[in-house]
Amino acid sequence: MKNTKRTLAIVLTAAIVATAAGPVSQALVLPTPVQAAQTGSSQQTASLNQAYVVYGAGAPQSVYANLNDVMDVDSSFTKLTATGQDYATYISHGAPATDASMISSVAIAPTDPGSGVKVNVKKYNGQSNITKVTAQQYAMVAQMAGVTDITITVTANRAVSGESALTGVYKAFAADGHQLDTQNTAAANSVLTATQAAIDANSDDQAYAGKLMAAVGDTSKQVAQEKQKGNNLTKVQIEVILKQALEKRGVADQTTANQQSQIAGSLVNFQNSPIASSKTYVTNVTNTINNVKNSTGDLMNKAKNWLNSDSGKQAANQASNWFQRLVNWVKGLFQQN
Repeated sequence: MKNTKRTLAIVLTAAIVATAAGPVSQALVLPTPVQAAQTGSSQQTASLNQAYVVYGAGAPQSVYANLNDVMDVDSSFTKLTATGQDYATYISHGAPATDASMISSVAIAPTDPGSGVKVNVKKYNGQSNITKVTAQQYAMVAQMAGVTDITITVTANRAVSGESALTGVYKAFAADGHQLDTQNTAAANSVLTATQAAIDANSDDQAYAGKLMAAVGDTSKQVAQEKQKGNNLTKVQIEVILKQALEKRGVADQTTANQQSQIAGSLVNFQNSPIASSKTYVTNVTNTINNVKNSTGDLMNKAKNWLNSDSGKQAANQASNWFQRLVNWVKGLFQQN
């Protein structure tokens, strides 16, 4: 019995040493319900284990320090670059883009479990260089692509539409070990494109983007629920659901029939993508709907990253206490006669 205990203690000691040797951020991360649900199958929804900054390949290195200041990036962020090839992989389904055209940069940090996606679009040297895409569009589209429980910060060193910014988000997830399904990312990007005309037409109403994207999220949720029951909806049926969602959010009269038709068409793409079959999507999109529905302006979250949040600090303390208890238990085994 004594030998058995000592053998067990040696094995556990080796495990403790291996855990302690890894980065602190990795040692604190436990599998989330989302990640656990996807084990053994194609992963449809994921969150991050650490923070990343992804510079657009078209942004010169001479502006990196300024970009870091704007996006609150520090030494804990892993640094990557988004290229034209990355855009072809995640956004355009193979259509080429040049590195020089990749201007937008993004910082991505994990947040509290169940927090959904939040986005900050920040000015660069006082200039609003992301000229078209809104924080609310980025948030809902990223959720539809399969990411969750993160804060994304977007900026650019010169004026751009911002349509390629999510490329960096998807590349960060790949670097973190979560290879998102490119059918999901392409379908989500079609939603970004389809909502742009309505966003542009209502640019004088700061509340519109949040309400529109909440309605899009509502519709995607119902489409996913129907698909999981074995019901594939027609575009006409999706248009009916979308119109009801727009009415619920109070923006149906601000969204033309043609704009609604374009958005419904993009939601057909969503229905045909694998993520629409994911039960975790239904839960996670609800969190992001709550984030965007009353959101106005460019800043949805000011928390730097999850480890700096109250929940993150509590988890760190709990992990530290657990680790110490395990060490004490192993010591006790060796001290027994």
